[in-house]
Amino acid sequence: MFEGVEPMGRGRAKAKQVKVARQLKYNSGGTDLDRLRTELGVGRGDQDDGDAAYADLADRYSDLADGDGEEPDEDDDE
Repeated sequence: MFEGVEPMGRGRAKAKQVKVARQLKYNSGGTDLDRLRTELGVGRGDQDDGDAAYADLADRYSDLADGDGEEPDEDDDE
């Protein structure tokens, strides 16, 4: 064997990796968000649905909140 020389056979795999890396780096702006949404099964819906969902969760867990946004201290038994 020769010192400092890598064995042959990895060139094709490395070229494929370089090609994919270049595609990801330079062609990242062409994402089809509508197609992605349909593949994930997410409905189009209104943008206000997030506010309703947050209000529902806030009502459900409001009894766990301390009121000031901090968790209650366990050492405060006074």
